[in-house]
Amino acid sequence: MSNAFLRMVAGSEEYSYSLLTTGEMVLGRDPNSCQILLDSNVYTMVSRRHATIRPSATPDGKTSFLLCDLGSANGTYLNGQILQGCQELQNGDRITLGSNGPQFFFEYQYQYNPQPPLGTPQPAPSKTTAAFSYSPPSSNNSDDTSLSQLIPLLSAPKDLTRKAYLVPGIITVVFVVLLFFVEGYLYQILLGSYLGGATLYFIYQLCGKPKPWWVLIASTVTTIVVLVSPILNLFIFVFRVILPGNIPEDPSNLSFPELFIRFFFGAGLLEELLKALPIIGFYLIGKSLASPKRERIGVWEPLDGILLGAASAVGFTLFETLGQYVPGRIAEVAQDMGTEAALGAGLQLLIPRILGEVAGHMAWSGWFGYCIGLSILKPRLASRILPIGYLSASGLHGLWNSSAGLAGSLGVFVLGLLVVVGGISYVLLVTAIIKARALSPTREQNFATRFFK
Repeated sequence: MSNAFLRMVAGSEEYSYSLLTTGEMVLGRDPNSCQILLDSNVYTMVSRRHATIRPSATPDGKTSFLLCDLGSANGTYLNGQILQGCQELQNGDRITLGSNGPQFFFEYQYQYNPQPPLGTPQPAPSKTTAAFSYSPPSSNNSDDTSLSQLIPLLSAPKDLTRKAYLVPGIITVVFVVLLFFVEGYLYQILLGSYLGGATLYFIYQLCGKPKPWWVLIASTVTTIVVLVSPILNLFIFVFRVILPGNIPEDPSNLSFPELFIRFFFGAGLLEELLKALPIIGFYLIGKSLASPKRERIGVWEPLDGILLGAASAVGFTLFETLGQYVPGRIAEVAQDMGTEAALGAGLQLLIPRILGEVAGHMAWSGWFGYCIGLSILKPRLASRILPIGYLSASGLHGLWNSSAGLAGSLGVFVLGLLVVVGGISYVLLVTAIIKARALSPTREQNFATRFFK
């Protein structure tokens, strides 16, 4: 019979946790999955699922215990040394969650009970239950207040930039200050750029793969450059002149099937291939680089394709919205209601178009990017994966545009159809992200899996 437990000393109080011999015990701040639960308000350096202790049978019939880190943000320390993977605990070992977090002492006592002689009456087996005692330390139980509690900045964690989203916060402050000092069309450019970056950051957090931001920005800029170059004219000639993608100025004169065919070729196939050019470009660049730059910059898995596709979609949406739709709306309203009202109408159009790209351009490009990355990860299936991704992304794109083209004539029905198409597009994107995280060769280093399991 084994008797092992963790002892935690917090101030003048001591807490004891009996360890299970039939299952692991997780230490952390998540009340739903941790058997040893720590106060979130006191131990902010502890991850939601920080570490675990697992029983392991030894050849001589005893039970040992393994301490394993669960990918915590601040690390697990055993006797002052950072823990890598799992390690067997020895009596008296000191466990620290984070470099300056709570400390536990492992205590283990083994009691040997010899088997009774043959023929000795045996007691009937009883069902055993394992339990642990838990008395979470609370900051309200102490009257002592340290200087770091009064001024938290003095004890800021080393990874403050990531844990507190410091960089996005500073960028937000800079944009807010700039918006106070600009007006007119420049105001709309700044606001549109910020909203586009915010939607991309949302997708980046969902993907969880550390991809250099200069690569994502380069993908955005590349798409904008393509849109102002002669390459766009070549795409228009192929998809709208040679192929049946000519889009009429007044779509209400066409039936829905005919309108869908035109938008499928003239918008879906054209724009989805155009937005995929940066993905293809970075894949080719990555092939010429040595590891690990090849994996960081290039496209070698579905997550790479999703991130670069989403970044490309930001560039396309900004160019299309700020270069075509908003100026056209401003000019239309200015003739009837004046410049001030026209700028307000442009802003009213800008915000939903940029925010809606998560269920529009970003969703379609991200999905096609997933298929491109999957075809690179599984090259033998590329001939099936790529057409499915390209045609399905283009089909959703064409369905959205053709539905929007009939919004003025069919009213509520088309609005409902747009909601359905947008919802399907977004669900397609997020399910692709979840599957891409599971398929990722670097999923153990993925920072999103810690929060979105």
